[in-house]
Order: sequence, then structure tokens, then C-alpha cells
Amino acid sequence: MENKTLILDLLEWIAARSKPYEEVMDAWRTSCPRQTVWEDTVDAGYVRIQFVAGKQKMVVITERGKEFLDANQRIHA
Repeated sequence: MENKTLILDLLEWIAARSKPYEEVMDAWRTSCPRQTVWEDTVDAGYVRIQFVAGKQKMVVITERGKEFLDANQRIHA
């Protein structure tokens, strides 16, 4: 996994507090085809987008994402 460190950074950031989708996109989206951190994280099933009634879309870490953080000795809530 080429972006492993960046994926771990993203997961750790989201694990501290679920983030609005727009905030995640502002911080992590890139137009560089070689930097696919967001796409790789979603494709691996480490995060999901949760729709909250009356609120914006939220990005939350999944159990698989927490397990990935644990396996790499990273902190999650």
C-alpha cells in the first residue's frame, strides 16, 4: 500500500472525531493521480459516509479502519 502512512494519518484524524464530508474533502482531496489517499481509504472500507437526518454528510471510521489503526499502533477513540 503506497499511501499507508497518509492513510493512517487520515484515519487517526477522523477517529478523533467524525468529520463533515466537506471538511474531509477540503483537507484530503487531491487532483494528483499519484496521491489517492481518500480513494484508497474508502476503497479499503476504512471509512464510510453516514447520512444524518437534518445534518450534513459525516465521514466516520469503520471497525475495519480501527483494526488497521490498531495493527499499526495508531490511536483511535
